[in-house]
Formats: sequence, C-alpha cells, structure tokens
Amino acid sequence: MLELSSLQKNFGGLKAVDDVSFQVAKGTIKAVIGPNGAGKTTLFNCIAGNLAPTSGSIFFQNQEIKGKKPHQIAALGISRTFQNINLFHGMTALENVMVGRHIRSTSGFLAGMFSLPKSWKEEKKIQQRSVELLDILDLSKFAHVEATSLAFGQQRGVELARALATDPSLLLLDEPAAGLNIYETAEVARLITKIRDMGITVLLVEHDMSLVMDISDEIVVLSFGSKIAEDIPSAIQQNSEVIKIYLGEDEEAMA
Repeated sequence: MLELSSLQKNFGGLKAVDDVSFQVAKGTIKAVIGPNGAGKTTLFNCIAGNLAPTSGSIFFQNQEIKGKKPHQIAALGISRTFQNINLFHGMTALENVMVGRHIRSTSGFLAGMFSLPKSWKEEKKIQQRSVELLDILDLSKFAHVEATSLAFGQQRGVELARALATDPSLLLLDEPAAGLNIYETAEVARLITKIRDMGITVLLVEHDMSLVMDISDEIVVLSFGSKIAEDIPSAIQQNSEVIKIYLGEDEEAMA
C-alpha cells in the first residue's frame, strides 16, 4: 500500500531522514520506533505532505505522492493524528469529527452559503457518519460535549474518530498512547486493532514498547534518521543493536 524509497529530508546540514526505504503491506499494522530525534515525526510529515522530502520517492497505492499538499494526500486516502492533540476549541466532539468528513463532501461554497437542498442533505449524512464513528470508538455519549473539555484519553479518541471520518485506506498515528495511563493505553491498543480489522492499514510511531510489540505485524527502527532494523516484533526484541542503541542494555525493556 505504501512504499518509501531512499527517502531523505535535510534541514541544512542535518539529515533528519537519511535514505530510508520500507513498505507497508495492505491490512497490516506497522510501527516506527526509535529514541527522540530519530526522525520518526519528520518521516510522518513527509508522508502526509506537511514537509517536502529533499529526495527519494513515496508511493501510495502505486501513485507518487511526494510533493503533493496535505489535503491532496488526505483526499487520496491517507489520514493522520498528531503527537500533540489538535482539536478545535469551542466545538463539540461531534463537530470536530464532522470537520474530517467534509473532505468527502461534494457541495460547493455557494450551495453551503445558501443552504441548498444538496448541501443540507449532504450535511445530514456527514453528521450521521460522524455519530457512527463516535459510537464505534465508544464516545457517542460525548457527541455534544465540547471536545477540549473531555478527559485526555477521550480527546485522543475524538481525534482518532476525526481521522477515520476521512475514510482513509492508510492511517498514520503519531504516538497515540502519549500521555495515557496503562488502562487508556490498553484501550488504544484495542481500538487500533479494531481499525485494522475494519480494513484500514495502520502505520504508527510510538514509544510504548508494550503497545508496539502487542499489536504490530512489523517494526521499523530508526537511529539518527537512518533505518537500522526492520522485522517482526519477536525478531526486533532479540536484535542486539536495537536493544543497545534505543533501550540500553536491559533486554527486559523490549518485553
């Protein structure tokens, strides 16, 4: 579904992403791990169109997407969440999710301004689908609550529902468990697996090794912008270079 080939992103003399290549197979969960500064979020930003790669290629479903703008990439079927929660203030959970759904709308500006039948019928469908997504994530009871007033884990869920509202084929999750307690993290793991089972491919960046090892089909490991390993979780757990560079000498940290 996704193929990165010799991807590179430079900031002056710094190679934040250095000649990284890997593939993400359809219907899988793939994780990208590494310490702070390894280039994980920069990699995500290149895929999502927030940053323009210096060189290399990014193919999504056999189509080159390098150089496209974020909204164009989202329209093709790639959606994302952010390391820091980005919800719209003063809007309910439902309204936040509906914003994501509008990328699939076909009514133009004038139709919306004059509330033409096509526009309000489409708006009703957007609302119905957004409610369904909140229900899938067990958040429907918060639909009419201001999103930013919800508990941190619930806000994560609303952001996830908004990303799903775009009808993605590939979902990019940037540290979905950041700031969550052990119970909330377990719930996130359940939801990510559920999303995969819905037919949506997942690529995630995450520091929580228990989460990564439990749900990932494959793992890519970055160090100073370069890929040093790519394998199934059990093999990554036994990779001495990964253990030494990323998690110190304590192999239990990978368990």
